Amino acid sequence: MMAASLLRRDKKATAAHLKADLNRTDNSSGLRQLQELLDAVLNPEKPAADTEALDWCKCLIAGGEGFEEFCKTVRSYDNATLCGLVWTANFVAYRCRTCGISPCMSLCAECFNNGDHTGHDFNMFRSQAGGACDCGDSNVMRESGFCRRHRLRTGENVPSIPRDLLLMSEMVLPRFILCIIQYLRDGYIEPDTSTERDLQKVLQQLEPQISFLEELTKMGGAMRTVLTKILTNQQTFKELSMGQEENLYAKKNYDKYLSALKNSGLVSVEEKAQGATADVTVGAEGGAGALVLLGSTAPASPDESNKEEDQDAGQSVGQRKRVKLSSSTKDPCIIESLKHKCFLEELLFWTIKYEFPQKMVTFLLNMLPDQDYKITFTKTFVQHYAFIMKTLMKSHESDTMSNRIVHISVQLFSNEELARHVTEECQLLDIMVTVLLYMMESCLIKSELQDEENSRHVVVNCSEALLKNNTYWPLVSDFINILSHQSVAKKFLEDHSLLMLWMSFVSFFQGMNLNKRELNEHVEFESQTYYAAFAAELEACAQPMWGLLTHCKVKETQEYTKTVVRYCLETLQIWFDAIGFIDEPAPNQVTFHLPLHRYYAMFLSKAVKCQGLDLDSLLPDQEMLMKIMVHPLQIQACLSEIHSNMWVRNGLQIKGQAMTYVQSHFCNSMIDPDIYLLQVCASRLDPDYFISSVFERFKVVDLLTMASQHQNAVLDSEQERPMLEGALTFLVILTSLRIHLGMTDDEILRSEMVSQLCMNDRTHSALLDLIPENPNPKSGIVPGSCSFEEMLSAVADFKAPVFEPGGSMQQGMYTPKAEVWEKEFDPIMVVLRTVYRRDVQSAMDRYSAFLKQCGIHTGNPWPPYKERTPLHPCYKGLIKLLHCKTLHIVIFTLLYKIWMDHQNMSEHVLCMVLYLIELGLDNQVQDNTVDEEPCIEEHCHDSWFPGTNLLSNLHHIINFVRVRVPETAPEVKREAPPSTSTEASSYGQNLREAQVFSLVAERRRKFQEIINRSNTEATQVVRPKSSSTRWVPPGTPPQLVTEILEIRESMLSLLIKLHQKLSSKQNSLSASWLEDMDTSRHAHGDGITAIERILTKAATRSCQIKRSIQDICGKVCPPVPPKKNSPTDKKTMDKEERRQRARERQQKLLAEFASRQKSFMETAMDVESPETEAAMDLGASEVMESEVLYDCVICGQSGPSTEDRPTGLVVLLQASSVLGHRCKSKEAKNLPTSDEEHIYAADTCGVAHDVRLTLMQRFFKDSSCLQSVSIGWDGGVYVQTCGHTLHIDCHKSYMESLRNDQVLQGFSVDKGEFTCPLCRQFANSVLPCRPGRGTEAGTWHTPTNKKMCVLVKEVEDLQEKIGLFPTESNLSKEMEFVIKDIKNTTQKKYMDYGKNPGSPDNDFLFMYSVARTNLELELVHRGGNLCSGGASAAAKRSCLNQLFHVLAMHMRLYSIDSAYNPWTKLTQIVQSREADDFDEERPEVPMLFRDVPSLLIIFVLTMPQPLRKEHFTCVVKMLYNLQFTQALAALSSKFSPEERHAWSTAGALKKNTANAEKSFEALLSHVISDLSTDKSVYKVNAEETSMLISSVWSPQSIEFSLQQFCLPFLRLSCLLQHHLYGDNLTGCLEEEEFSSLAVCLGLLPSAPQPSNVVHSASCLQWPVGAFDLVTQWCVEVTGLSQMQAEQSLTLLVQDPLWAAPRLLQLPDNYNIIFQYYHRKACTACKKVPKDPALCLVCGAFVCLKGVCCKQQGTCECVLHSQHCGAATGIFLLINASVIIIIRGHRFCLWGSVYLDAHGEEDRDLRRGKPLFLCEERYRVLEQQWVSHTFDHINKRWGPHYNGL
Repeated sequence: MMAASLLRRDKKATAAHLKADLNRTDNSSGLRQLQELLDAVLNPEKPAADTEALDWCKCLIAGGEGFEEFCKTVRSYDNATLCGLVWTANFVAYRCRTCGISPCMSLCAECFNNGDHTGHDFNMFRSQAGGACDCGDSNVMRESGFCRRHRLRTGENVPSIPRDLLLMSEMVLPRFILCIIQYLRDGYIEPDTSTERDLQKVLQQLEPQISFLEELTKMGGAMRTVLTKILTNQQTFKELSMGQEENLYAKKNYDKYLSALKNSGLVSVEEKAQGATADVTVGAEGGAGALVLLGSTAPASPDESNKEEDQDAGQSVGQRKRVKLSSSTKDPCIIESLKHKCFLEELLFWTIKYEFPQKMVTFLLNMLPDQDYKITFTKTFVQHYAFIMKTLMKSHESDTMSNRIVHISVQLFSNEELARHVTEECQLLDIMVTVLLYMMESCLIKSELQDEENSRHVVVNCSEALLKNNTYWPLVSDFINILSHQSVAKKFLEDHSLLMLWMSFVSFFQGMNLNKRELNEHVEFESQTYYAAFAAELEACAQPMWGLLTHCKVKETQEYTKTVVRYCLETLQIWFDAIGFIDEPAPNQVTFHLPLHRYYAMFLSKAVKCQGLDLDSLLPDQEMLMKIMVHPLQIQACLSEIHSNMWVRNGLQIKGQAMTYVQSHFCNSMIDPDIYLLQVCASRLDPDYFISSVFERFKVVDLLTMASQHQNAVLDSEQERPMLEGALTFLVILTSLRIHLGMTDDEILRSEMVSQLCMNDRTHSALLDLIPENPNPKSGIVPGSCSFEEMLSAVADFKAPVFEPGGSMQQGMYTPKAEVWEKEFDPIMVVLRTVYRRDVQSAMDRYSAFLKQCGIHTGNPWPPYKERTPLHPCYKGLIKLLHCKTLHIVIFTLLYKIWMDHQNMSEHVLCMVLYLIELGLDNQVQDNTVDEEPCIEEHCHDSWFPGTNLLSNLHHIINFVRVRVPETAPEVKREAPPSTSTEASSYGQNLREAQVFSLVAERRRKFQEIINRSNTEATQVVRPKSSSTRWVPPGTPPQLVTEILEIRESMLSLLIKLHQKLSSKQNSLSASWLEDMDTSRHAHGDGITAIERILTKAATRSCQIKRSIQDICGKVCPPVPPKKNSPTDKKTMDKEERRQRARERQQKLLAEFASRQKSFMETAMDVESPETEAAMDLGASEVMESEVLYDCVICGQSGPSTEDRPTGLVVLLQASSVLGHRCKSKEAKNLPTSDEEHIYAADTCGVAHDVRLTLMQRFFKDSSCLQSVSIGWDGGVYVQTCGHTLHIDCHKSYMESLRNDQVLQGFSVDKGEFTCPLCRQFANSVLPCRPGRGTEAGTWHTPTNKKMCVLVKEVEDLQEKIGLFPTESNLSKEMEFVIKDIKNTTQKKYMDYGKNPGSPDNDFLFMYSVARTNLELELVHRGGNLCSGGASAAAKRSCLNQLFHVLAMHMRLYSIDSAYNPWTKLTQIVQSREADDFDEERPEVPMLFRDVPSLLIIFVLTMPQPLRKEHFTCVVKMLYNLQFTQALAALSSKFSPEERHAWSTAGALKKNTANAEKSFEALLSHVISDLSTDKSVYKVNAEETSMLISSVWSPQSIEFSLQQFCLPFLRLSCLLQHHLYGDNLTGCLEEEEFSSLAVCLGLLPSAPQPSNVVHSASCLQWPVGAFDLVTQWCVEVTGLSQMQAEQSLTLLVQDPLWAAPRLLQLPDNYNIIFQYYHRKACTACKKVPKDPALCLVCGAFVCLKGVCCKQQGTCECVLHSQHCGAATGIFLLINASVIIIIRGHRFCLWGSVYLDAHGEEDRDLRRGKPLFLCEERYRVLEQQWVSHTFDHINKRWGPHYNGL
């Protein structure tokens, strides 16, 4: 009742009233009123979207004042000492490794910038999952890194909060939170019945409420304390969560909640009931290996299992067997359903159910700065951990959900204190391991490794979504995170049952993703699951292992290591039993995943290296070692098989696996432990057994025979060589790699670095990425005390980035120092670390280049032999490998085979054999006592060699060998057995002496012995020796027969003979060579050097060998060439000859091509300026008559351009606004990086010209205005050529063929674009060349001596000539087409400046402006002046001559009305036409306002071509007079009135002197007096100028100003003259530029003497009285009636000088740009754009691809490029630090001008290191912009479809 009346009242008043009531001592009525009000307001049956309730809550909480004020008040009591700012994905944050204690530490930009991190190792990053700022939290980071605010802990001094301020909040909020929870309960429907969208709907409706909670958390510590109390109070939850008795709705709502809770445990309720029956069913199904872990419990076989039955039925037997979960996990609550005791728990529960909505996550995290909340929340999170996993596995959006989970967990578990607390109190470790196990159990399948039928082992199925999508990632990531804390890791290592559980988890991955070699068909479907398998092993097995290893570094932790090793061996034994493994691996199978082996290996390595444990105490018996060795060895052999193309039918993915296995991120968790484990096995097992195993695994046993032919049952002959090379290389790696056998961390880092740098020069970041760091991502440190940087500077030199303009932009690279190549290059390490085989070759090429360069060795060097770090004493046994008879027999056999040239031997084989001999010589077995003992195995093949020591075996001579060969082999003797007894007896003697050798039998025997030694009941192990019968090759091979070969060689003699063979000299080693040996040069060289090095080493180690060597060298005989079948001989001979011939042919072709190219280049150079020759021989008129010849680059013919078949220049037309962007100042404008800075465009050339034209059009006749200025400053058309010519008809057919070519080109043929057929430069039009040079060519240049007045008259007459319409011909048509192309190049707005668009005047203006634009641009390219003279790069691209003729032909169609011809006003005193003034609506533009260069171009283009030079000079002279007068007028306006008066009077005195007309004083005074008449122009600025100008004008400064004013005109005229007449441009000093140009143009008679100062006035030549003419021009200005004086003045004072165009000046540090612009809102839509970009020409801020700013389907960057650069835009992408260029309809990524400290780009800011402006690059960019060469230099263009 009462509530209703309250509801009607004003909210604020009610709130104030209630607050007062509640503050009384007896507050029961107040409480009752409030509760009733809340019942009415917060009624969950109302729709959530109704915001009324929210408004009430705000008012009530604020207790009557405004909510905003209330927030402010509460905030003033904020006592937080942590920042805790929470951010979501894509937020830009910082991480500083110097300040971080936990590697997950992150800071918001504000705290980072307010802290001091100079010189720290920090980077900026884009958050992927979201995060929170750790500033102020000393558990996670060092206090020195806190920002100012959190270092001073301002929060602690805040006064305590008054009780009544938050009173209402404490009353209202519990009900508000309950209301939210009730909505969540109500809205939830199990996902299988509903679609995901329903959940989204509920969340959308709740958006305002949850946002309100978020707002509350941001009010600071005081409000968070209140919220924590409410969320964690169990009493409140009990009272409220069920609702009142009588409220039906609340009861139903609570029931929904209970049913949702039911299935929240790991084991659902129904399953518990069926527990008993479940046991039976497992048995019935064939019990496919449910491993019972530690006791038994009701097996969890949840409801998913039946959903998956539709998988391949054949597999389903072992498909879904869940492993029974351990009941010994200490806490049954993991498996039980959840029970909630407070609001926080239920809120988290619903957060999980709704799959972690972003707002809820943010709210829960925003509360973390509150300590009490943090602890409770962490416990709650752990309690829900299993439930989170269940939800995650069902989710469709597992990616998003994973990110949100980690967003939360990383905040909780990075804190060691907290992690330890939860581990102790809530069994965090048990929960995690159990949950991980449970998760993986959902996707187990039966392992098919080894014994497929009877295998009891289960592995994860890598093709399941769980593994493929990395769904397990959040859980594993949390696990790795908590293991990084020492206290937690210790608990884990001490808990044996946990370790055992973990081992069983690891064994799920042991042998996963098994590959079976396809022998017949190519595999149909190449599965890509291998990546999932590698990722799973790395993340789920290896990273936790590295995490644990970091805590086993010291002696005190020995026990941990022992425990882990013990469990590894136990689990391995279980695994061997489960897969039914005895002694032979199954053929043609390989798995790359052996995490158990690798755990064992890595803990062994740590134990020996860091903990001083004895290796033998950790090793199992021999039999187990033999088993352990098999699978890693199988992987090594398979690597070799894969590279020998034996697995080619399995598709590319198998190569992918082989590469991933050795790739830098995986190698130290995969191949390194494998090799180490094999080294351990080799050091403890019998060496003969080990060596024979290796050759058997590599399938090359059959090859190791002395016979020249053999049969190989398992390999094709082309696979034999690579497999043999593989086996030998593996043995070399095995015996020489020391990574885990005694190298220190620093040495490892060094060798890794050297091997990577030797393959290729590397950038800093690539190198960091390629060095296998300790893969525990939490450590973030490369191992070793010596830092990465110090090591890098020790081994490498930095090559600064180079910029060839036009070349690709290099990055800063590191390249190995010379001494590294000389002493440290280790080919073995390179082979181990190369992903692509070509990298090995690359390293060798670089090595040989180095040797050539230093003059050490010129031929093809062999890989150098490198001395090794001494072995750790534990591993001394490894050396026995090099000193065992089996290996020596193999070496002997191979040396013999190479010497005899048997098939499938190679240089690489010899190289590896020599390497092994040398390793043996360098690593002697210490105790030679063994040799003397009688060997047990007397009956074996030890008759080959007396002992095992390599030194003594080297010189042992072997006489006869018994071999089994095919009957067809050449060795088989055809004659009958000997008849005479003596022969017979010797034959028998040989038979007894001949050596037999069978590796396989040998290995079997050893195996038996070892087994018998260790195993009394060996009987059960012995298996029938089926290995010989296993492979039966198809077809019946020829029978094998036994033969005896006579050898009579020792290893030594073979080496010496090989030396002769290699050096192809008879006796390459003289008997005394050992004495003269210079050992220093042995380190680098080829095979010859290697053999000499070995012989020298052997001789120094044993005198006996030294004697043998001298003996052999003394009586060396030429080797008997082995019997070879003649046809092969012929074949190789032919091959060589054929090769030689082919080489010669190629040489010939190349030479021919080069000469053609040369002649072409010469002609091409001619084309560029056909006039140059003309200038050279003025006299030879007969040469002049000849026409220019052009080469067509398509048909190759040479000929003149004719009317019918015109030739054209390949040109690129592009619109350009570069000129328009020029400013007055030489300094570039700065890019604004704060709100105070701006860029104003008003001072640019384009704007100035626009203003000028608009002003003229207000007062003067339109047609006259359009001839008084030039346009094309913005959007002018620039024409450039590559200089190649083609017939226009050839070009058309070329375009047709391009149109039909379906290949994706980077250009659009429909727009006429193509690439020059010869030089592939981009082009889009063809400019026709004018046919030949007319007959009057000879008289063109003849110097004239006609009088000035005659010439003036002639020019006038020429102008009167009506332009003849050219006859219709192919040429004229083409010229029309080009004009059309030129017009289409730019936008309409850049052509229509007239009042009536489309009028001829408009067209006329556009045409001559094209000429002006090209002249001006060429000037800019020449550096803005003509001082350098001569040709420039720009001149090469210029085609002004041809362009002028095309334009001239077009402009002759417009004749200038003689009445208005400016020429008359220039050269005559005109009678004033008073009478006509009335019908003139507007006057003409006065001469003094006209743009003189424009007039020059108009005159030249409208007069008949070709124009005689005398006439051209005449025009220039007349225009110079006008230009000079304009200069005087402009100058006089800058004087103060007093100065003006002074100059006027001074000059007036000179008027009567002889050459007054050539004195600037006289003329200046005349101009001043003329312009000061009745309507003075000078009235305006009398007071202004006196303020501005303090300096006094001297004659020198005036002279200088006048010259500067006239220079632009002179430069243009000179350039024009150069192009029309081929006059050479002479270079000069800058101060002499004026005089040199004046002479060149004929204004001055001859070059002035250096002593004389040139006066600009002396160049004047007046056609009529100077003073009269000047007066006439001045009167036009003063006689203007409509115009104000200031407007006249603006038009008078035109300053023709502009500085060179510049891009904006960028700040040195990229962060300045980034911080300002990446948060800046877009001007159009006021939102922060996703991809902001900056125009580097004008500084505009635009959205890249932003839909908000689209206009008519065109995005903002493209629009801006059209508006600002006439379709050329240069944009810096803020979030990527790269520059993109838009050119018309195409765009390209240009690269970055910001590089890090190592000279590297950081595209997309992925590394986030500080970036600095690279001036050279920026200059290159500016240069390309100014010279319009983007299209030529950048190659990767693509269409942008207006979408940028």
